[in-house]
Amino acid sequence: MTETNVALARRGYEAIMRGDLEAVRELLDPDVKWHGGDPAYGCQNRKQALHWMQQARERRGSPPAELVDMIDAGDRIVVIMRRIDDDGEPEVVANLTTFRDGKVVEMVHYPNPDDARAAAGV
Repeated sequence: MTETNVALARRGYEAIMRGDLEAVRELLDPDVKWHGGDPAYGCQNRKQALHWMQQARERRGSPPAELVDMIDAGDRIVVIMRRIDDDGEPEVVANLTTFRDGKVVEMVHYPNPDDARAAAGV
């Protein structure tokens, strides 16, 4: 039996919280894209995505965010998080994470979780 995308997303999120980037590496497609709406700007592959995650941990501390919710939208999962922004203020943000064959192929960051929900159709 294969893991559901929600279970995979939760496993990846928990690995990020532990700082286990090797476990995250296993979940990311080599050509994963991570961006804020325009794939031309942002991370273009697994190496860049892992580097950005490491930098975020160093900037924001550990753990870098608290999981608020995960919403199943089939091959996409809305991951809603609470974190501290660069100015030290709390904020709630989301990533719309797309899976293909058990690997993350795209993560799109949304400053407003409602926009991520809308993009996922939930």
